[in-house]
Amino acid sequence: MQDKGLTPSQTVGPFFKYGLTPNGAYDWNDAFSNNLVAPDTSGERIRIEGRVFDGDGAPVPDCMLEIWQADVQGRFSDPQDRRALPNSSFKGFGRCGTDPNGDYAFHTIKPGSVPDPDGKPQAPHLLLAIFARGMLLHLYTRIYLGDEASNAVDPVMALVPADRRATLIATRQPGSGNAVYRFDIRLHGDNETVFFDI
Repeated sequence: MQDKGLTPSQTVGPFFKYGLTPNGAYDWNDAFSNNLVAPDTSGERIRIEGRVFDGDGAPVPDCMLEIWQADVQGRFSDPQDRRALPNSSFKGFGRCGTDPNGDYAFHTIKPGSVPDPDGKPQAPHLLLAIFARGMLLHLYTRIYLGDEASNAVDPVMALVPADRRATLIATRQPGSGNAVYRFDIRLHGDNETVFFDI
């Protein structure tokens, strides 16, 4: 049998990006975007921005990121969350690709606290999935907001070694207007972002 090379099911990208990232890069309806906020969405508007780096410290220009989060009341737009959804226009899901410099940004709201499986409150956070070429499986992490006091008692953060926790914290940037948080992602190497097995 003659070797025909790798197929899309055996490796990831750069062809994975086709049809998955919006904003006119391809012939695609913008079903998902990096702006999660609708006009009637309640909660503090924030921007999460950063850059994705590979193991050599070079920016990754064709990475895709997805976030999923609770609304300001700590409720998910998901059938499994059976609590009332007063913020029904907010879906809590966004997707964006990195630009040629490895930069990305999400416009969203500050999430509320959600309970863990035992009912203990978790610090407000965003769930993040990372897809990139050369990665057969995507990576999962969390983005915690650096100005939240409840980070110190978050049950998931407590599982992370103290010297690695900073890789999960988005730092609030000085300035006026909507709050801007910086969260750089390092896929490998020095100061690698903590990723979770799910």
